[in-house]
Amino acid sequence: MSDALTDNGRQGATGPSPTRRGSGVAGVETRGDNALRFSKRQIVLAIVIAAISDALCAFVVFAPPIVWGVDALTAVLLFSVLGWHWLLLPGLALEAIPGFGVIPFWLLVVGAILVWGTARPKLK
Repeated sequence: MSDALTDNGRQGATGPSPTRRGSGVAGVETRGDNALRFSKRQIVLAIVIAAISDALCAFVVFAPPIVWGVDALTAVLLFSVLGWHWLLLPGLALEAIPGFGVIPFWLLVVGAILVWGTARPKLK
């Protein structure tokens, strides 16, 4: 009976992982460590996209339509690299405010996703 889950949610001594899958509402998967895993390529690509976007927006801060286009493209690229994360939406909203382009919100958002993960429901 090595595949049976023990009381703390981990598999027996011969079982591989602390992950419980399929236990939740409507098939929502939960992870024991609640950490997101990104490859080094994804991390570097997300940081480069965010840095280029923030640099471009700092120089064209007085042309809001251009900034909005750059921010929309940045959001699409970050969604494609990192996947769906709710923290990208407030970043997009903050970048849309005229004059805030000088603050590197995209870098802050990517850093927050990489360090803390994203807002997800905690299911028991």
